Amino acid sequence: MILETAWLLPCYGLLGAGITLPWSLRLVRRSGPRPAAYLNILMTVLALVHSCWLLTSIWGEPAQQVEFSWFQAFDLNLVFSFDISTISVGASILIATMSLISQVYGLGSLETDWAIARFCALIGFFEAAITGIAFSDSLFFSYALLEMLTLSTYLLVGFWYAQPLVVTAARDAFWTKRVGDLFLLMGVVALSNLTGSLNFSDLKEWAANPQTIAYFSEHQQFGTLLGLALIAGPLGKCAQFPLHLWLDEAMEGPNPASILRNSVVVGAGAYVLIKFQPVLSLFPVAAEVSVIIGAITAIGASLVAIAQIDLKRALSHSTSGYLGLVFIAVGMQQPDLALGLLFSHGISKSLLFLSSGAVMMTTMTQDLTEMGGLKTRMPATLVAFIVGSLSLVALLPFGGFWTLLRWEETFWNSDPWLIAIALLVNCITAFGLIRIFALVFLGPTQQKTRRAPEVAWQVALPLVGLTIITLLVPILLPSWEFINIDLDTVDIWGTTILSASGLLGFGVGAYIYIKPYYSTVSSVAMPPKLVRSAWKVVQDLLAYDLYVQAIYKYTVVLIVGGGSKLLAWVDRYLVDGSVNFLGFASIFSGESLKYTVTGRLQQYVLTILIGLILIGFAAFYGLN
Repeated sequence: MILETAWLLPCYGLLGAGITLPWSLRLVRRSGPRPAAYLNILMTVLALVHSCWLLTSIWGEPAQQVEFSWFQAFDLNLVFSFDISTISVGASILIATMSLISQVYGLGSLETDWAIARFCALIGFFEAAITGIAFSDSLFFSYALLEMLTLSTYLLVGFWYAQPLVVTAARDAFWTKRVGDLFLLMGVVALSNLTGSLNFSDLKEWAANPQTIAYFSEHQQFGTLLGLALIAGPLGKCAQFPLHLWLDEAMEGPNPASILRNSVVVGAGAYVLIKFQPVLSLFPVAAEVSVIIGAITAIGASLVAIAQIDLKRALSHSTSGYLGLVFIAVGMQQPDLALGLLFSHGISKSLLFLSSGAVMMTTMTQDLTEMGGLKTRMPATLVAFIVGSLSLVALLPFGGFWTLLRWEETFWNSDPWLIAIALLVNCITAFGLIRIFALVFLGPTQQKTRRAPEVAWQVALPLVGLTIITLLVPILLPSWEFINIDLDTVDIWGTTILSASGLLGFGVGAYIYIKPYYSTVSSVAMPPKLVRSAWKVVQDLLAYDLYVQAIYKYTVVLIVGGGSKLLAWVDRYLVDGSVNFLGFASIFSGESLKYTVTGRLQQYVLTILIGLILIGFAAFYGLN
């Protein structure tokens, strides 16, 4: 019975979104919007309980498939296939937990917003799409659910649609994802013609078939294009270069939605990519491109993050960096390592966004230059931010350490340059987090932090709960077989190098951002200089996202915009002009001829006769 009702799990969020419609559409006003939030939270709790019940029932059992025939006509058979395994149910638990935390947090941060009912409906829609992706064993339905995710992202980013910057961010997020989705759709259509089945389990068997391997050995160019099309969709969903700018702009939406977006939403695209991994192994060029793009994004986004003065944008760029490591793991055919990275990063980054959101809610700003001195005013938020930072950076005994330690063990002998990338990302991330810590919690209080209180219970409750979950990640990772933690076989050198990279980032960040606060030169602690330093050129390069947006403006946008203007000119003056000229010529000739009409039959016959004579002469000389 539990297996047969597993298909209900994505329906809880969808049902919650439907229940809240009377309040979202303002059909019910007397009670206010809060009952909609309570009903949606109830549905999320039911989804969480059902997921935990299902996990206890299938623990230790092999993966099972449940199929429903959705549409059948002639030789077309679309089957809704559910993959019920420890990983998919665990992902469902993670999604329901993050959604519950976001909604409870939203009660505190959006309690004065009359659109909170609409927010809860969109979160339910979000939850349904991501849960469906976690369970879907069908590429066709996974693509459809990714489109639902794109739509819900657009609606949540544009939640405060009265602000022009919000509208621009929502539009950019939507269209940037659509670029990758278009190529992914091409890959889906091509695969359906080649395999006859779009289930991931069938695609795995198809990819292992010797005939399939021989076919793509002969048609390498086609295989390369197909592989690139398949990674294009997850490329946009995971905010990877060159489709990475949307996640930065998406921070204009409500912060409770940012918690979901930076933990499980971007992970949904990577989750589909991990399911693609057996197929991608057929296309070496596509796998190499995945590794190269992941490496560029991991290093570039991590560097950009340390130069942002917007708190949410600094954390969002770090998300793109860690998803770059996931792309590298998939390209190197290490799906378990990629899942471990997704899990540990998702929980750590959720805690960082939750604690940062608490700071922004009490200070009414997300500008780092306007913060400071909150360590004594917000102690619970301070502890949560420290735990999230230590868990994200590879330091013992937190979850991020064990996933990156497995990274080292995996690539130590084969690809040591990948270890260098992970160490560099770890060091830069540690530097960025200590920078945020110093600017937010240390130093003198400023105008907007002078009276900042600790958060209310609606935010403190999920904050404490998620802190406990983050501390339990080292226990959860081996239980779900993402990594194998054995203290007796831990590589001492690998542990030392990994810990040293994090400590180096913390040390350099502390020297630059913490030391000036406790300088003995002046009796008054002064904040560090954020801008106008000797490295202004480098600062501007990183602060403006490596000028990627400007490069787009003068390359892609210029070419597309110039081509559109050229086509518009051709259409207006050449195509429409020629048609209009023929019409004008017809009208002019007709108007001119009417003045030559005399009404005499003899003149008409003479004219016809002269015309026939001229035609005859022309034909005669033409034949000669």
